[in-house]
Parts: sequence; structure tokens; C-alpha cells
Amino acid sequence: MGVYEQRTLDVELPSISPFGTTMHPITLQQTIDLIEQRIHANRFTQHVVVNVAKLVNMAKDDQLRKSIECCDIVNIDGMGVVWGARLLGYDVPERVAGIDLFIFLVEMAAERSIPIYLLGAKQAVVEEVALALQRQYAKLKVAGFHHGYFGEDEEEVVSNIRNSGAKMLFVAISSPKKEIFINKWKVSLGVDFVMGVGGSFDVIAGKVKRAPLWMQRSGLEWFYRMLQEPRRMTRRYLKTNMAFIIMLIKEKIWK
Repeated sequence: MGVYEQRTLDVELPSISPFGTTMHPITLQQTIDLIEQRIHANRFTQHVVVNVAKLVNMAKDDQLRKSIECCDIVNIDGMGVVWGARLLGYDVPERVAGIDLFIFLVEMAAERSIPIYLLGAKQAVVEEVALALQRQYAKLKVAGFHHGYFGEDEEEVVSNIRNSGAKMLFVAISSPKKEIFINKWKVSLGVDFVMGVGGSFDVIAGKVKRAPLWMQRSGLEWFYRMLQEPRRMTRRYLKTNMAFIIMLIKEKIWK
């Protein structure tokens, strides 16, 4: 499956580097096509999406930054990052939401008979996700699944993934744990593709509702999420959004 440390790509991806972070301003369809090409060629792909919170945390978490810098494809998720990059003069065609990519890739896996592995969330939730996806995609092969609260048993979980025969791994663990876990164990996972999918499992399992389409397109998905969990999310968004605005102002001045 090639040398994992090299960020080799089948095509020359356009890239931008706002805030010192390399990102690939490509569309959802371009991302899907590229991932399919690489899986077909048995070439390992480490994928990540960046949003406002992740960019803010990268500025103070060197391990998170290094984990993201190792990724082969870095999509831009979150309209705040899209708008910020455009304000800085970068051409960003669209937002690529992690959950949208996840769903399309699962559909592709079902059509191409590519076995997948689901890692993250509580056991009851990941079980429901596996069942829900198999109900929706009859041909989908779920090679295995495991909850995300495995603590120090990382090696056992990695062994289970490797022995499952899965070729695609979706990790629904909170940031920065998932990025660090993926980057730490990528050589040992035995898969061709891995990506973090954040809270996507909770959405698929029906535990959390996703914003209406008009709010997604208007960049208000964060506001909808805040309405569902006002106490936790209001504090988080205020803190990260203010930090991002400061980062954006500094970047604009010095760019």
C-alpha cells in the first residue's frame, strides 16, 4: 500500500495555506473521485476536514497540527473557514462537510463492495449506525465496529481493525483525539482510507438532528447545533469564533 509518510497524490491538487495550514480547495465531487481513484490503486489516504475550532486548536496544539499536516487530503469544512479564506483572497469553490462526504463514501463502498469499519461513539450508538447504514445500503459490508471509549486499549482496537479486512475506516471520536490516533496508528491499521467523521455517528443514529438544508447552505449549521445544546455549545462557539476572528485579522494585516 505504499509509503504512508509521503503525501503523494494521483493528481496535482490545488492548495492554499491560510493561517499556515495547507488545505485543498476542491469540491465534494472532486474529493470523492480522488478518494475512489486512490482506493482502486490500493494507495493509502489519510483524510481530514478543518473547521474554525480545529484551526484555533491547531495554533496551540502542536501534536494536532502535525497530525493534520501529515494528511493527504485536507478539505475545508465550516463556512467560517470558507468565508475567512475568501476574505484573504483565496479561491474556495465550496464547503465540503465531513458528514456529507462520509455518506457519499459509504454509498460508494456499498456500490464497489469495499468493506468498512466504524470506530467511535458509545457502543449502542455505533451499533445503531452499523444497522442504519446496512438498512439503507443493502450491499454494504460492515467489516466491524467498536465504540470510541477504549482508553489505553489502543493496540487491541488497531489489531481488530487490521484483522477485520476493512479497507475504509471512519473514526467518530472528538478532536484532537481522533486526528492523533489516526496519525499514530495509520501504518498499522491495514486500511486504504481513513477519515475522522466527528459527530456524524450521532446524526446517523438519530441522537442529534442536523440543521435544515437552507441553514447548511447559509452557513448557519453551527447556530442550529447551538440551539440543541445551548449551555455547552454557546461557550465553545464564542471562545473559538472570537479566537478565529483575531487570527483572521492578523492574517489579513500581515498577508
